[in-house]
Amino acid sequence: MSVATSAAGLRRAVRESVSGLPREFWWLWTSTLVNRLGAFVATFMALYLTLDRGYSASYAGLVASLHGLGGVISSLVAGVMTDRFGRRPTLLIAQSSTAASVALLGFMREPAAIAAVAFLVGMASNASRPAVQAMMADIVKPEDRVRAFSLNYWAINLGFAISSAGAGFVAQYSYLAGFLGEAAMTLACAVLVFLKLPESRPERGPAGAPARATAGKNAGAGPGTGTGTGTGAAPEASIGMGTVLRDGRFMSVVSLSFVVALIFQQGFVGLPVAMGADGFTSADYGFAIAVNGVLIVVMQIPVTRFIQHRDPRRLLIVSSVLAGYGFGLTAFAGSIAVYALTVCVWSLAEIVNAPTQTGLVVRLSPVHGRGRYQGMYTMSWSVAALVAPLMSGLVIDRFGAAWLWGACAVLGTVAGAGYWLLMRGLDLDEGTEGAPAKKPTEGVPTKTPAGPSAEVPAEAEALAEAAAPAEAPVRTPAEAPVRTPAEAPVKAAAPEAGAA
Repeated sequence: MSVATSAAGLRRAVRESVSGLPREFWWLWTSTLVNRLGAFVATFMALYLTLDRGYSASYAGLVASLHGLGGVISSLVAGVMTDRFGRRPTLLIAQSSTAASVALLGFMREPAAIAAVAFLVGMASNASRPAVQAMMADIVKPEDRVRAFSLNYWAINLGFAISSAGAGFVAQYSYLAGFLGEAAMTLACAVLVFLKLPESRPERGPAGAPARATAGKNAGAGPGTGTGTGTGAAPEASIGMGTVLRDGRFMSVVSLSFVVALIFQQGFVGLPVAMGADGFTSADYGFAIAVNGVLIVVMQIPVTRFIQHRDPRRLLIVSSVLAGYGFGLTAFAGSIAVYALTVCVWSLAEIVNAPTQTGLVVRLSPVHGRGRYQGMYTMSWSVAALVAPLMSGLVIDRFGAAWLWGACAVLGTVAGAGYWLLMRGLDLDEGTEGAPAKKPTEGVPTKTPAGPSAEVPAEAEALAEAAAPAEAPVRTPAEAPVRTPAEAPVKAAAPEAGAA
């Protein structure tokens, strides 16, 4: 009876999770899944350079850092493009460029050529993230956004789990096949976007008039609301990059996101090098890192249900420390089973940290500045992708992998302390988990009492705060993220290079 009840509850949860979302969302979701199923370069670049090409860990770290540098540049540029030229053109340019550069990388043999093309791959692959996140916010009604973000997050990790295991075996026979496979899948995503996804950027009406989304009827938004926000159309100059940089609360989130991302990136730059040095194969690493995606797919919804009414301050502190010490435990790993166990520990930290942390960005992004805000947040992961490989390569070559894992534990403690300083004294009565006016956390199809009309003051207030961030009251979020890569740790500092 209990098994039947559990099965019925699971079916009900699935129906609630997938019903009522617009068709455009499902095409975007499919694009994300296809993209992640083809992920190869970011995950296996370190093994390709050290095992197949015979380069040192330091060189592999340099190449990965150039890949990250490309992402740093494109994150900001793509954020501005997303707001100024549109989500769809930005996606098409980013995905087509990614497909071409990834295929080219597979044929490069000279060290300088590999480094240069890896930089181009980083630029192209990271450019899609601000556009995807902004488009998803555009086409989905406000009350359904958390559910949509959760489903997209699930697709990212499902695709990552499958591709990590499968690509590990492909790499044993031909790394070139992996490069070409990712190029083909990314090109398929571009074709899908071209054929199925309309532009969703909100139109600007007369001064003081409500914003309208070009795909508003598909998003289920009523007339004059488009995205469901109902905010007035602010001049574009008022939400420029200078406004983002002056937003003290938001930039604090970006800084802490960088520290956390620096830890998580070691799963894709430090871990494969350390396992290769211990005599493990690319298939062994593929199995170990696939545990991360599988665990998130299986545990994201139940864990989010458990934490959604918990104090977000404690969640951020505990998850940061857990991530650091989860990687710290890798110093004691000597078998594939122990490596997989350490992946389980920091994956649980990721499940808890991602929705709480990224909710700050979603909450603070004004409707006509979504691309810029998402670009700046994505940049925190891209900068981590730049620093993490240099950090891991130098530490492993000079001191050994154990020192790298110890440094991760220290960084986790620093991040936890940073969240404590940022969150203490904040008013959590509004817009936080468990509060009456809360927006639910990602990963669970939560019913929210606030409809589109309830979101009007929240986003209107966000626009006003963006114009004068120094005087704005501090607020904390509970809205859920898209992992992004970068997010997520863009499974790709690999979460997520080339991730939609």
